[in-house]
Amino acid sequence: MRRPFVPTRPAAGIKPAAGLGFLCILSVFAGGLRAAEYRVEPGINTLDTAIKKAAAGDVLQLQPGVYRGSVNIDRTITLSGSVDSVIDAEGTGRVVTISAPDVVIRGVTVRGSGTRLDIEDSGIFVQPEGDRVLLEANRLQGNLIGIYLKGPEDAIVRDNFIVGSRNPHKNDRGNGIHLWNSPGSVVEGNRLEFGRDGVFVMASQRNIFRNNRFSDMRYAIHYMYTHDSEVSDNVSTRNDSAYALMFSDRLKVTGNVSISDRERGIFLNAANKSDIHDNIVYGGVHKCVFMYNANMNTFTENFFEGCEVGIHFTAGSENNKISGNTFIDNRTQVKYVGTRHIEWSFEGRGNYWSDHPAFDLDGDGIADWPYRPNDMVDQLIWKHPLAKLLINTPAMQVLRWSQSEFPALFPGGVTDSAPLMQAPVVVRTDNGPERSPEN
Repeated sequence: MRRPFVPTRPAAGIKPAAGLGFLCILSVFAGGLRAAEYRVEPGINTLDTAIKKAAAGDVLQLQPGVYRGSVNIDRTITLSGSVDSVIDAEGTGRVVTISAPDVVIRGVTVRGSGTRLDIEDSGIFVQPEGDRVLLEANRLQGNLIGIYLKGPEDAIVRDNFIVGSRNPHKNDRGNGIHLWNSPGSVVEGNRLEFGRDGVFVMASQRNIFRNNRFSDMRYAIHYMYTHDSEVSDNVSTRNDSAYALMFSDRLKVTGNVSISDRERGIFLNAANKSDIHDNIVYGGVHKCVFMYNANMNTFTENFFEGCEVGIHFTAGSENNKISGNTFIDNRTQVKYVGTRHIEWSFEGRGNYWSDHPAFDLDGDGIADWPYRPNDMVDQLIWKHPLAKLLINTPAMQVLRWSQSEFPALFPGGVTDSAPLMQAPVVVRTDNGPERSPEN
């Protein structure tokens, strides 16, 4: 009968099973420790037993089959396998718990966590001791939370495929990748489907979230109290909202796409001193952008098309530099309710508005008169929705005519003093719309 834990060469206290043959010997010396490569056979608790016998630096090669039972990795080792190497906790607790630095899990399937959010049941749960963990090219399915980084520094979560819960009550689902106080960690190249949020991050810093794809969940990326971080080149489709960035400062948000999401493409709530540029929102989102109490941001070269509201701007957002953006065929280009006068151009360059019927007689690429997206009628309707019943009455028409003849009647609001005459070229691809190389 074959033993489940088989070294590729003889080791003290462990004999290779007859007839299995040897894998290539991996023997290195690091800090006086000898590392070896072992083959582990599937079965009940066979992986947990193998881990307890392994030394720091060892590589455990998981053979195809199901490894039943939860696993606790408390030493620096590597688990490597194939998609058919399945670690299954069979619906109880956390599938894999990591409590040692420099652990690597690569190329395996992890499934079958418990279903309790209060005790953070997860596919892979990394404790604060798990600094520099590398989770790469794994498949996680049938778990409440896919991957939870709770406290480790400089973790890497790369190229994993995570399928979350389809519970119709989205708030009862877990997140695909959940980070708490995990500074310096990188989440890149992952594909996430279903679950509550694709990436949820709380109270962290210096994180990078890039080149991930999200679909069919609440938020693609949900971000709170996480400073000095980057959200770049992600694609969100068919989610309730794409990028919700809250209570965070000094963010770099660039190259992201939201296509056919439902509520919001980009949501900034108390996100300050950040650089938001070259993002694209397209395809029927209710609000391309919602800016709430977001201050001192640079908001440039973004592209928003086909939303109910291009940008909803409210709650004291101040000192933002908004220029070079494109607003095409949004039913309401700008929704702003307030009495302040806000300028949306910077250094003589404004934004492109598809509904601005302007001329450019001097040929400088800037429209010859300003763009004012909202008037008193708009503000009256937003403040008092029942006023929509009067929208076509003579009184409303007179009010609009008087404002067009006497601009001083405008009660504050957004003005673009240098609107652009031409929009950048954006082409449609399998990943959604992208700017052409010429722009």
